[in-house]
Amino acid sequence: MKKILYIDMDGVLANFEKGVQKFIKKGFDEKEVFKNLKGFFSELEPIDGALEAFEELYPHFEIFILSTAPWSNNFAWSEKVAWVKQYLGEKAKKRVILTHRKDLNIGDFLVDDRLANGSSEFRGDFIHFGQKGFENWEKVKDYLLSKK
Repeated sequence: MKKILYIDMDGVLANFEKGVQKFIKKGFDEKEVFKNLKGFFSELEPIDGALEAFEELYPHFEIFILSTAPWSNNFAWSEKVAWVKQYLGEKAKKRVILTHRKDLNIGDFLVDDRLANGSSEFRGDFIHFGQKGFENWEKVKDYLLSKK
């Protein structure tokens, strides 16, 4: 039986910070950019190595995209699903879970860049993306493959 792997979207699969900077350059306010702007989430670029890691991990894990969307952005929920379908394909589009309580999901691993929304209380193995030991997808992938 495959182990369950949850992967956050913003800042882990999709380059959230680069997206914010892109819209700031267009003249949008930093604090409002992702809260109510149509197109923000669907236009995010993938993080280096994320798509390749997903493809390598997919045969070994039951992978779900576990993300949070701002309540104030009516477009965010559908744009996140569209992003997953565009970059990860059909096999991932029905594996998107949007929640503000990631700790309520039962699984073996969670890869997330933040401690918010229940990530720090996740009952499995929390992999803090971007932090020591897990600075990039190559390191995360190697760690996960050693635990499959």
